Amino acid sequence: MKKWPLKENLLFALTSSSLFRQTKLSNFHTKAYHCIQQLRNCNDFISATLAHSNVLKCGFLNDTFATNHLINCYVRLQEIQDAHQVFDEMPEPNVVSWTSLMAGYVDVGQPKMALRLFWKMPGSSVMPNDFSLATVINACSILADVKVGRRIHAQVEILGMLFSWTSMITAYAQNAQGHNALQIFREFSSLMLGRPNHFMLASVINACASLGRLVSGKVTHGAVIRRGHDSNDVVASALVDMYAKCGSVSYSENVFMRIPNPSVISYTSMIVGAAKYGLGKLSLNLFKEMIDRRIKPNDVTFVGVLHACSHSGLIDEGLEHLKSMYVKHGVLPDAKHYTCVVDMLGRTGRLDKAYQLAKSIQVESDEGALLWGTLLSASRLHGRVDIAVEASKLLIESNQQVAGAYVTLSNAYALAGEWENVHSLRTQMKRTGIYKEPGCSWVEIKDSTYVFYAGDVASCPQGREVMSLLRELEERMKERGYVGGSMGLVFVDVEQEAKEEIVGLHSERLALAFGLINIPKGVTIRVMKNLRMCRDCHEAFKLISDIVERDFVVRDVNRFHHFRNGSCTCRDFW
Repeated sequence: MKKWPLKENLLFALTSSSLFRQTKLSNFHTKAYHCIQQLRNCNDFISATLAHSNVLKCGFLNDTFATNHLINCYVRLQEIQDAHQVFDEMPEPNVVSWTSLMAGYVDVGQPKMALRLFWKMPGSSVMPNDFSLATVINACSILADVKVGRRIHAQVEILGMLFSWTSMITAYAQNAQGHNALQIFREFSSLMLGRPNHFMLASVINACASLGRLVSGKVTHGAVIRRGHDSNDVVASALVDMYAKCGSVSYSENVFMRIPNPSVISYTSMIVGAAKYGLGKLSLNLFKEMIDRRIKPNDVTFVGVLHACSHSGLIDEGLEHLKSMYVKHGVLPDAKHYTCVVDMLGRTGRLDKAYQLAKSIQVESDEGALLWGTLLSASRLHGRVDIAVEASKLLIESNQQVAGAYVTLSNAYALAGEWENVHSLRTQMKRTGIYKEPGCSWVEIKDSTYVFYAGDVASCPQGREVMSLLRELEERMKERGYVGGSMGLVFVDVEQEAKEEIVGLHSERLALAFGLINIPKGVTIRVMKNLRMCRDCHEAFKLISDIVERDFVVRDVNRFHHFRNGSCTCRDFW
């Protein structure tokens, strides 16, 4: 049975007065049928206007069912103004008409218009239904407007549609608004509106994963067990992913091992999690186990496998897996897989091969940003200014990660001693108003999250104690031969945090010191960072882990680093 898109479902599932159910197929209805078929088959604006003309000639503009198809046609083609004009001319728009137009505004990136329509519905004597609420919830999540969200909550309660709590939590979680998803879940729980179903719990777990909220994730895991959803494959896969993204891969493995019949999703979550943690051999063993159990891998599985090979220096294995993708498993490699290989080659210093491969790949703008950003980082790391210049130009042309491209290229020039080019780039950035993303790290203690910004000691929680501890640790590191950046001085080998713009310390050091002060000994300190960890901080963390005899886990934008007894699981390869 063919599945229609949401807007088509609205027209068929919600319209109560179908011309074709109530009467025999008269000439009138035959014309209506042909008009509607024409509207469904429109693929461009010209064919839509021709179909609109036929609807007008046949006298169907006053028929709500036919006009809803016309609105849906314009919405599908993202001609939202034409859709709205048709809507305004309708004598009796019904809930389908309103909801289709609202969904259209969400699709074209105008969620505020969707909300305006929603608030006008009751005044027109049309009450919203489940689909209307799902649409406005999506608009709300895009805007991240908690105040409006609470008004929607009130409407949900009045109408008695409590299922929409799940829809709202899911919408926020899927639109990178994890904080709002957790807030709504807390409200749902405090109001005791019922038992959370497995869809809601999976969405909450995904929100915890995106935020790195291990404590909240564990609490939700407890709710999963109490509700008997721990055997559900979707929930279990979400838990595997959450623990991995929170830097607790051993918990991921424990959850994974308890899944009776893990699917490709569960295996892929575990493979990717182990890869990010630098456990390349574990990822590859899981992949082999998966194949032995005759579970067919998908394209995301191979991203995890190639990522594992890249972060563990397993070049030959990685190239073999790339070759086997289509031949053995019928999965055609695309830009994201080749980007992994470019990363793999670049990390081991094979920059010329990586550059040639990158130039040969056909990519869209968003994929191109990832590809050229990967090559740029590798060329900077290995001092290949020639390739760094080329990669940065292509990255800037993609109109994505522009600030990062300028800063990374600047650092590449600095490492090569080309200071004139460094100052020229920085001047150009200031003139054009391009600013780098500030370095930011955070730690979670109990149910609270503490955020730290690079160089911002003034607003740092317990600032005096943090600085005092860092000075003490620096002296003890120097006794062991540490020659890195001192207080207020940062070397050039940074990804996004430029030395001349930092007056204090990198954000992860502030977060670490705060964690050492406030987290009991014996408990692993977990730090999340929005940028790549610099080599100077990496060396410092290794030494500090040995000095204070504590384990630290840092999740940066690329991977996890687990520091223990003076070493890191990445083996200085990241």
